Amino acid sequence: MREFKSLAEFSLQLVEASAKESLALHLGLDAVAAHVQKKAKDEIGHYQQAVGHFPAWEELAESTKADRLTQGYTENDPGLRSGEMRNSVERQVDGHEALIGSNDQDLVWFELGTEKQPPRPVLGTAVEYSHDYIRRTLGGAAVAGMLGEASIPAQLSYDHDI
Repeated sequence: MREFKSLAEFSLQLVEASAKESLALHLGLDAVAAHVQKKAKDEIGHYQQAVGHFPAWEELAESTKADRLTQGYTENDPGLRSGEMRNSVERQVDGHEALIGSNDQDLVWFELGTEKQPPRPVLGTAVEYSHDYIRRTLGGAAVAGMLGEASIPAQLSYDHDI
């Protein structure tokens, strides 16, 4: 056990430990945000099953399939045409807060649906599919930050190193 020669030395140790924990959590959160961002992008163009409270994607309308073919796209890859909408999914991590989303209005309509188009969510479902990864990564980051080391002991059952 470490002994401290003064209250100031102990205080400095606490500040250092807090900084390490904060950095480890930030890095873990960035890894989680990158994972969810990739998952959301990967879902576009592929029919998705229901997950959580998000519905399964309905089949594209025959008129939509015909329109896609007329414009030179594949017939049945929902949401994927030029790739612009998919590529608009971005992430931003600031401290202990992550934002994953898009400023593309088409993705908003795709996600939530419209009067003529059923919802085909990708952002919420990407989080739903990632619960285990999020738990393991953030849990591993928290433990790594507390221990002050990058390798998590195997008995803690985290299989990600930060």
